[in-house]
Amino acid sequence: MAETASYASKPEHSLGRLYDTGPSPTRSEFQRDRDRIIHSTAFRRLQNKTQVFLQHGGKHFRNRLTHTLEVSQMARSMARALRLDEDLAEAVALSHDLGHTPFGHAGERALHAAMLPFGGFDHNIQAMRVVTQLENRYAEHDGLNLTWETLEGILKHNGPLTNPDGSPYGKYAEPGLPAGLDAIPAIASLRLSSFASLEAQTAAIADDVAYNAHDIDDALRASLITLTDLADVPLAGPIVREVLTLYPEAPSKRQAHEVQRRLITRSIEDVITTTTANISEAGVQSPEDVRTAGRTLVTFSPKTAEAERGLKAFLFAEVYRHETVMQPVHQSEAVVTELFARYMATGDLPGRWGIAAQAAPNPTSRARIVCDFIAGMTDPYAFDEYARLFDARPELI
Repeated sequence: MAETASYASKPEHSLGRLYDTGPSPTRSEFQRDRDRIIHSTAFRRLQNKTQVFLQHGGKHFRNRLTHTLEVSQMARSMARALRLDEDLAEAVALSHDLGHTPFGHAGERALHAAMLPFGGFDHNIQAMRVVTQLENRYAEHDGLNLTWETLEGILKHNGPLTNPDGSPYGKYAEPGLPAGLDAIPAIASLRLSSFASLEAQTAAIADDVAYNAHDIDDALRASLITLTDLADVPLAGPIVREVLTLYPEAPSKRQAHEVQRRLITRSIEDVITTTTANISEAGVQSPEDVRTAGRTLVTFSPKTAEAERGLKAFLFAEVYRHETVMQPVHQSEAVVTELFARYMATGDLPGRWGIAAQAAPNPTSRARIVCDFIAGMTDPYAFDEYARLFDARPELI
């Protein structure tokens, strides 16, 4: 691997871990983080958690694990081109969805609604709980004991959480800061008002590139849209017209794949070109310069960013809110809501979770235990628990 740039994160300069593990003779600190994440229980569970299409609808649709692997590959490719630390970018990408509930965003909405009296639910904060507290593989401590830099990247997946004066920033400006921020163990302050490393910013934009392209692919597979429906859609439209002109006789599946790969390639190349210019314009020379730059540096060009917003609007209206998607979404939301209510009323959770819930000193403590348990479920396990508690199994349409 080529030498990284001065503004890249350096594993030898990491702020370290909460629990000292000593140096590794064969791996950098960020490589160790990546490996710990891949071997975690939460990572394996992603294979049975919904991305957009619930798995009852077919096995070829993406789940949280396949999405995460695609994000990781893109983040690593962009990090290499930008001369960043590929391992840190990969570690953040691999962990960015560890806090997601069963049933995708439907499960998240239902769990947040149930948790509103107790501080709400936020999947980024839940990912932090997973990697710092809930994973229990190690004899000496809870959590995965990741480096400060990886924890920062997970927490700031959507950018800083506060302004310098401590007021909520970005996505938290209106709803306020999520509960649990003051209970995240780390070796040093996670600096809520600073921007994350370039590696973490790369992982975040790789997430956007991945789901733009792959949600189109899954929607085509599900016959919710056709390629011609995309012909006038921003970002994707010019590529669709190009592919249909070049390969008019190709099978539709090959045309769709050609659109997908060209969309990914051009999006990534746009990010690399734009980010290179942003770095030069900002004059950053170190990771600390990046954190105090006052803006995100890993971005689409303004033209591509505007087109990407148009594509997202199309996908929201024509795919995410399509009746075929929404019917099982409503059913899965009901599953999460009813599980939460039953667990809160009875404390009837399996194993150590039930012991902890029944011993909780107050409703808020019990709610957080129940929330942690439900958030960690896979889709099939949530259905199994519903069947155990209600003697019925939802038949998703």
